[in-house]
Amino acid sequence: MRTERNLTRLDRVFARLDREPERPSHLDVPRMSRHRVVLFSATLAFYLAIVVAVLTTSWLVRFDWQVMFFRPYQQWPEIHAFLDYWVVLGQRGPTAVMVAAWLGWRSWRQHTLRPLLMFGAALLLLNVTVGAAKLGMGRLGPHYATAIGSNEMWLGGDIFPSGHTANAVVTWGILAYLASTPRTRRYLSALSAVVSLSVGLTTVYLGTHWLSDVFLGWAAGLLILLALPWFETLIARVEAVIFQVREAWRTRRAGAVSLPEPADTPVGTPAMVPQRLAVEEPAPAREPVGAARTARPPAYLAPGPHTARSERTPVTPAGSRRPPHSDRVPRGATSARPVTGG
Repeated sequence: MRTERNLTRLDRVFARLDREPERPSHLDVPRMSRHRVVLFSATLAFYLAIVVAVLTTSWLVRFDWQVMFFRPYQQWPEIHAFLDYWVVLGQRGPTAVMVAAWLGWRSWRQHTLRPLLMFGAALLLLNVTVGAAKLGMGRLGPHYATAIGSNEMWLGGDIFPSGHTANAVVTWGILAYLASTPRTRRYLSALSAVVSLSVGLTTVYLGTHWLSDVFLGWAAGLLILLALPWFETLIARVEAVIFQVREAWRTRRAGAVSLPEPADTPVGTPAMVPQRLAVEEPAPAREPVGAARTARPPAYLAPGPHTARSERTPVTPAGSRRPPHSDRVPRGATSARPVTGG
């Protein structure tokens, strides 16, 4: 009786992945549509409004101080340990390794470099734009504030905008951007929004960022995701160049390994054997097995009829094979030499 093994959920997932086509052509690549341009413009306006509000020490700065004096980490200390681990989802190192591993497997599976190249471009934009804003405005964090009510700008800090928040938006949002279907993109967009919002609020709870830092971090990460379609053409060209370089390297390597034979070399002759060996005199033909070898007498025999060794009569030699000696007497015989008494 044959029984079939019940497939687990993990087996069904890998079975579904095995049916995924290689280098799929149906992927929905986002374009810079009018709707996206409107969202990008609105987000940029929000970004600039936050910067102006902080620079002018407006109501937003006063609200930052109120939240800082509230000290959320003292109001709810029971969740402090959990949020210490949760905020890691916004750190660039661990999240970049996890997402790059997934996108690398997907690139290998679909035989395309687009996921990894888009992720690299997003991280490059994140480091350049957010890093420049941090160093340019130099705002100090709540733990290092110097004067109550001040905006703490240009004092050598590096927290404005929030790097954890912007990194969470870009790192988890790139998964939604590279989704294969619109339905998957909607689900991943909602998930990345929840993660980025919670990571930003966690930094406020821990007291490492002002609330305005989180607002600007959300806007900075969203601007990068909305601007990615402008880089699709460049990414496609870079991918084509990489594949061309790979094919050229493979061709060069295959040509270096295989040595072509000379055109005038006869079939069956090794290519490395000198051609002078091919014109030598042919070796004499061997005699067939069992043929008589008496056609030509040896040089040391006198001419005449000779019988084969097997036809000769065996001859037993008489006497000893030793040479004769006149001074020796055989055993048991009486010596003829006279015996003299002394």
